[in-house]
Amino acid sequence: MTAPRACSRRLVALPLGMVMATALAILPDVTASAAEAVPTAATATTATTADATSLSYIVNVDTGKGPSTTVKKAIADAGGTIVISYDRIGVIVVHSSNRDFARTVRRVPGVQSAGVTRNAPLAPQSTTEAGATRVLSAEEVASARAAEGQDPLEPSQWDLPAIKADKAHEKTLGSRDVTVAVIDTGVDDTHPDLAPNFDREASVNCVSGKPNTADGAWRPSASENAAHGTHVAGVIAAAKNGIGMTGVAPGVRVAGIKVATPEDYIYTEAVVCGFVWAAEHHVDVTNSSYYTDPWNFNCLDDPDQRALVDAVTRASQYAERKGTVNVAAAGNERRDLDADSLTDPASPNDGTPGDRVIDPHKCLVLPPQLPGVVTVAATGAKGIKSSFSNYGLDVIDVAAPGGDSILYQPPAAPAVDGGILGTMPGGTWAYKSGTSMASPHVAGVAALIRSTHPHATAGQVKALLYSGADATPCTDPYDIDSDGKIDAVCKGPKNHNGFYGRGIVNALNAVTR
Repeated sequence: MTAPRACSRRLVALPLGMVMATALAILPDVTASAAEAVPTAATATTATTADATSLSYIVNVDTGKGPSTTVKKAIADAGGTIVISYDRIGVIVVHSSNRDFARTVRRVPGVQSAGVTRNAPLAPQSTTEAGATRVLSAEEVASARAAEGQDPLEPSQWDLPAIKADKAHEKTLGSRDVTVAVIDTGVDDTHPDLAPNFDREASVNCVSGKPNTADGAWRPSASENAAHGTHVAGVIAAAKNGIGMTGVAPGVRVAGIKVATPEDYIYTEAVVCGFVWAAEHHVDVTNSSYYTDPWNFNCLDDPDQRALVDAVTRASQYAERKGTVNVAAAGNERRDLDADSLTDPASPNDGTPGDRVIDPHKCLVLPPQLPGVVTVAATGAKGIKSSFSNYGLDVIDVAAPGGDSILYQPPAAPAVDGGILGTMPGGTWAYKSGTSMASPHVAGVAALIRSTHPHATAGQVKALLYSGADATPCTDPYDIDSDGKIDAVCKGPKNHNGFYGRGIVNALNAVTR
């Protein structure tokens, strides 16, 4: 996704998208107890009710017990107000206008880590988006022609045959018992291609860090221009119903977990809420096409940033232990995420950013860099790494269609656009490109695997996803713009390399193995 500011790097929909380092790293051991229920139905305590100077904080304590009396008193004494406590994973969301709050509570017995989640004061909830997107005209939609058994716009979806999804659909469209949650800017469930498959019970607004279960809270509002989540949802599960396009898994259900603020930021407390909600509502797969603000890279030697890593790690691993497969986009900065060092020029993106040189093995992007998360690179219509896609040996798990410029990878006729077709708020369709579009292809394939193997664990689903991928050798030399200069260097063998990981996902294998 994009916005006309520094935060546009976060939500990955275009070649100018976010930074998402996904190099593997050793993280602190964290556990989550399954002893008691997490609050699931509540009206959100929104930023609009907080003091105008309040910031949001994460406080991490022992899992399974909730904050002790000592910790609660220390939070109050330091000027904090508890918004919600996710007791099972030991993560507490706090609002405070005391700029020394985190430093103060870190000294309290029972507090394992604490950190501020943002630099800008708390803001009202909702989202906006701006960026280059080619929306199909009414004439294009009306004139679309397809073969028998295809949805009208399906011939324009070069990405489906690229991963053999069209062949997979001859076997199965996926199970109604499987739900994929789009953790994103919200989903317009009134879209005719999404309405038949939408799972309202698994949908929520998590922007404040506390679940808001009001009807329709998961949608982008009429005043917003947040199409990213709706587009992603269509790539995953647009219904095969004789209308518009076809999703990778058109028979499964899709849910919306809204996490983006009006300024297009996605903060730690919202991400934690999203993963815990998915875990507690039996979501089979989550898709995350963003990085968690305000840090592109969260460095473990910084106490504030480490607290954010702790919290999102706990939440994502809790979801996986509950059976959820977490899939995330690798980012669009054309970076080798296995490099010895990288320059992060945009952090914190809600404050005063400045160039800092970081080790991407020790400074982590949340959530794609976390253990267990499936990290996805993008390919274009010619089946090679998209010009914008990040890469890196032992970083990328698999690759999938994310689109590219037609100057670099034009699709074969009858398709005419090098981007990925998706649904848009208001009942339209549009093309976007980015690793944001690659990730939902993988989420859709994972949903087909879960449909075929309903009792498989998250680990087993991932193993089948990797073993079923089409091993793809390094593109060497990689000169995507044909200017005689090497644009990226791929390392590794055919079935485990920096461009494609284990390979390009294969939907047919997902439903036949």
